[in-house]
Amino acid sequence: MKYDHLKSGTDIRGVASPLGGKEVTLTEEAVYDLVSAFTVWYVNRFEKDPAALTFAVGRDSRITGEKIAETVRKALIEAGISVLDCGLASTPAMFMTTVDLAADAAVQITASHHPFDRNGLKFFLPSGGLDASELAEVVAIADCGESLICNTRGQVKAVDYMRQYAAGLRRMICEAVGKREEEKPLAGYHLIVDAGNGAGGFYAYEVLEKLGADITGSQFLEPDGRFPNHIPNPENEEAMASICAAVKANRADLGIIFDTDVDRAGCVGADGSEINRNRLIALAAYIAAEGRKDFTVVTDSVTSDGLKTYIEKTLGGTHYRYRRGYKNVIDKAKELCAQGVNCPLAIETSGHAALRENYFLDDGAYLVTKIVIELAKGHSIEKLLEPLALPAEETELRFAIKAEDFAAYGNEVLEKLNAYAAARPDYKLADDSREGVRISTKNGFFLLRLSVHDPVMPINFESNVPGGIREDINGIRAFFKQFDLLDTSVLDDHAMLK
Repeated sequence: MKYDHLKSGTDIRGVASPLGGKEVTLTEEAVYDLVSAFTVWYVNRFEKDPAALTFAVGRDSRITGEKIAETVRKALIEAGISVLDCGLASTPAMFMTTVDLAADAAVQITASHHPFDRNGLKFFLPSGGLDASELAEVVAIADCGESLICNTRGQVKAVDYMRQYAAGLRRMICEAVGKREEEKPLAGYHLIVDAGNGAGGFYAYEVLEKLGADITGSQFLEPDGRFPNHIPNPENEEAMASICAAVKANRADLGIIFDTDVDRAGCVGADGSEINRNRLIALAAYIAAEGRKDFTVVTDSVTSDGLKTYIEKTLGGTHYRYRRGYKNVIDKAKELCAQGVNCPLAIETSGHAALRENYFLDDGAYLVTKIVIELAKGHSIEKLLEPLALPAEETELRFAIKAEDFAAYGNEVLEKLNAYAAARPDYKLADDSREGVRISTKNGFFLLRLSVHDPVMPINFESNVPGGIREDINGIRAFFKQFDLLDTSVLDDHAMLK
């Protein structure tokens, strides 16, 4: 297929600039064809007149963002669809244009945390982002070269929607603490933001500072698509080390870090400790529970044993582990809600957090705002997280599959591991694993799963005692020797075995 290689789950992604030394795959022609295909798909799906439609368009700070935005706008107006040009915007804000601005759809130009030479497209409807099957339909239309023929061109209107979006976050804080904006409800708090030169700098200026917070020490707020300081990604070690150091140096009450397009966030406590991954999920679960016991939190499969205990024993809720992939987690939460389950939160360890009260939209700025509200109410984040037991060690390794039918081979490995674990008295198979094979050991656990799209089997280890991962790796290495087409050499080469 002509454009199938650009499809990445629910997004279009590719190399958009030659400056990284790679061949450009997200060409101007590809962007035009894919956006044109989206208009065809939309008009056919909803039986709409293109001349009656308005789509919003935004972009993150990438160096190719404005050039691609120009092509997106061209494709839309030549299809007869009018455009709300939002300029620099976060991905969650672009979905919200379908709510606040009544846009019929939205197109965000972003490649999330990927390298500076990448870019992509994300399509939103008022019901949410396109799922993988819907995007596949769009790609198939693009491959066929279908486009709309319209006698009238759409119009382009520039809108400063991010100011409106930020004002909504300020209202959230004011209403939650019972103060007007003029009363500066965040006065006395020192809150710093690391935007990684992505699209999240607005949060420091337009939300925190306007409510009276001291934002001294905030860093990398200016958009720069080269990302000269660090990768804008809360999962990146260098990025987290940078915001942790900034919090300590400035003696801030809270540090906030966003990814490029602000659909993910992480935090740092006043003591300089990371509030990320399992700690972020625990905090989000506390907030979403609102003091109730009959709630369920959906997470991905690699979350810790300590988190499960925190959600179920400390908070009194239910922890529902599901498959990796933030869209999988969100869709499962929606499904549970439709079944009558009180499921206020879907969150992945990568930081994608979607609250039911916010359209199940993974929005880093929204989650951070809920955390800031806890601070403004006088709650200590550190004390809220005290009951959460943290692992002594954790790591993820990846096994390459050399078999042509990697999915079949990977599933065979999983079946044999499941049988092997069931026969070992020192192993316990998890009763709540919905992806791969999760095995509890005396030290902690390990989880082997199969990547959906790539010939790879990731394996996650977690230990509650120092040296436990090394012991568990040594305990399972012999099992994997039978699989000639599975490259498990990383187990032998892993640093903890030396």
